[in-house]
Amino acid sequence: MISQDVAQASAISSGPKFTTAERVAFILAVIGGLNWGLVGAFSFDPVATLLGDHSMASRVTYLFFGLSSIYAMYTATKLVQPL
Repeated sequence: MISQDVAQASAISSGPKFTTAERVAFILAVIGGLNWGLVGAFSFDPVATLLGDHSMASRVTYLFFGLSSIYAMYTATKLVQPL
């Protein structure tokens, strides 16, 4: 009985395996979400502050945030098990 509990706990803690692309997408999506949270709450845009307002670098950064969010949503759909 104890070995079964240990095996079950091990299976739960290991969770799904993510690829490097999925990890990067998730991290960028979280950073992008935090950035927009700061914009909404305090009218402070860290990306524009660091890279320049409407600069090419900030536009590319926002593009990566958006693409990573789309990829993270796609990855999340793979984690859902059908009924």
